Amino acid sequence: MTTVTPNASTATTSAAKRLPAEARSRRRSPARRHSTPLTIAMLAALAYFLLPLLWLLVASTKSTQDLFNSFGLWFSDTPQLLANIKATFTQDDGVFGRWLLNTVMYAGVSALGAALLAAAAGYGFAKYRFRGHGAAFNLVLGAIMIPTTALAIPTYLLFAKAGLVNTPWAVILPSLISPFGLYLMRIYAEDAVPDSLIEAARMDGAGELRIFCTIALRLLAPGLVTVVLFTLVATWNNYFLPLIMLNDPNLYPITVGLSRWADQAQNGGAGASSDLLALVVTGSLISIVPLVLAFLMLQRYWQSGLATGGVKQ
Repeated sequence: MTTVTPNASTATTSAAKRLPAEARSRRRSPARRHSTPLTIAMLAALAYFLLPLLWLLVASTKSTQDLFNSFGLWFSDTPQLLANIKATFTQDDGVFGRWLLNTVMYAGVSALGAALLAAAAGYGFAKYRFRGHGAAFNLVLGAIMIPTTALAIPTYLLFAKAGLVNTPWAVILPSLISPFGLYLMRIYAEDAVPDSLIEAARMDGAGELRIFCTIALRLLAPGLVTVVLFTLVATWNNYFLPLIMLNDPNLYPITVGLSRWADQAQNGGAGASSDLLALVVTGSLISIVPLVLAFLMLQRYWQSGLATGGVKQ
């Protein structure tokens, strides 16, 4: 009869434990190989997104003359970024600062309002069944396909009848409606808010509004941040709607204000100067800084919101 010593048994067990690990290592090794075509494609995509930002940063340090006489992707001999920033905020009695505040107000109020409305509507579509439920949601899906520029003129006529043209409400109210945000929140709420939790709250005597405000909103927070970011970017970059709605330069957002400066620089209009084009470029650089900061601060909530909404729990 063959006996196995404890040391031999231990060695056999250790070898058996090592085999699966070595096999997994061999299976994983092909995934670690580098793909040259994929690397080239990723570098090309990176250059596509970063080169315009690099050009904007470099161009913001130049005068109008250097913009045309120096290489576009490198600094001039006399960089003047701080001087350009100071001139941008002092041009036309400091109207750029007012444009920046207007844009922050329009985008901030619109983003928060659109997120709350989308959360309420998406939660309602996800957790309640009512007559016309499917038709109403299909109408929302159809609204996603309609370009916003096609609705600009009807919206202007409607707001003109209501006396809201040339007011901040003419920009904020249309931005509160986000069909894509509603669709996103409906899909997210189906998994993020368990039906059992809602039933438990009802059994404890909580009303539907209290359930939504105290329970559902907390669970929907990552999705809310996602809608906030989407709406914030869309409203911040909106140009056509403020262009047709606003006549007072003091109410302009950055997009319309910088476009007005660019027109003056090209056509030599009233108040135009030789350095106005450089101020347009510098103002464009300043205008993207708040968006970059917003994405950096809310990035982890945004990523978790997209991941949770796309995974069945």
